[in-house]
Amino acid sequence: MKIIKKIVQAFLVLIVFSLIVGYFYFDRKFSPSENYLKVSGNVENVSIKWVSDEGNPYAALLLPVQIKGLKKTFYMQLDFGSPVTIFYKKSLQSVQEKFAKQIELKEKQEDILLDFKIKNLNISSENFQLLNYGKKVDLQNPDSVDIIGTIGTDLLEKRTVSLDFRNNTCAFTENEIENGFTKFEFKKRKLLFTAKIENQDLKLLYDSGTSGYELIINKEEWQKYKLKNSKLKVEKGNSWENLLTVISAPANKEMQFGGTQLKISEVTYIEGVSKMQTFLMKSSGMQGMIGNKIFLNHKLIIDCKNERFRVE
Repeated sequence: MKIIKKIVQAFLVLIVFSLIVGYFYFDRKFSPSENYLKVSGNVENVSIKWVSDEGNPYAALLLPVQIKGLKKTFYMQLDFGSPVTIFYKKSLQSVQEKFAKQIELKEKQEDILLDFKIKNLNISSENFQLLNYGKKVDLQNPDSVDIIGTIGTDLLEKRTVSLDFRNNTCAFTENEIENGFTKFEFKKRKLLFTAKIENQDLKLLYDSGTSGYELIINKEEWQKYKLKNSKLKVEKGNSWENLLTVISAPANKEMQFGGTQLKISEVTYIEGVSKMQTFLMKSSGMQGMIGNKIFLNHKLIIDCKNERFRVE
């Protein structure tokens, strides 16, 4: 009996040790890199440009940017699902072909020193990550919409963002606004908000990269919230090399979000999510995601420095 007891105790110690090691492994693996951004200035009334896709007019949110030394206006996607600001290597390579002095980029390079600005907001880093992605830039057409990268939540550590979806403008400022704020969780540069639907509390990730979706939840909640016998919208997508099926349905619900009631006209769930993604969602306590679409006709102010927000 003593031997069995020792074996059980040893087994329990091994489980606890494995859990601790696993926790620190995943905590380190999915923690964002250091914030290398150098930011100066403030900017207001920046025009938002929406990208449409397959009939969805709010598929992505773009901001106009300029690279230091170039007069051409480029665009970057504002993506709160990304903890770092990155540039698309293939797009920058096409710019380099004509402007070699302004863009110093080698074939095997994984990061880049670059200065860019959003009007009066200046952003620079010696370590912008490069993603082997992007399309050739049309330098001959001053009106072309050329997307050269993604602005992540590292910028939100440096500035308060105001997204005015009523007037399709945004601002990045250091202004301290005192009244009417609600606390939220800013963990590993992820925006996690507590909301309520029909007296049910939910922790929701705000991912502006899933711009055109209002509320993404699990299948069980989706079946509860969607209108019965409604027509479904089925789309295909990819994530981490997994083929996803995105299924949306009309809804007629309201969500308490801070001090504001937001109308939910559509709910979505996703099939094909990997076990790793499911594990990461559950470990963070996240029960769903929201995109930009749910904030249409509202103004959203997010102060990550003080972990607070306000919806107007």
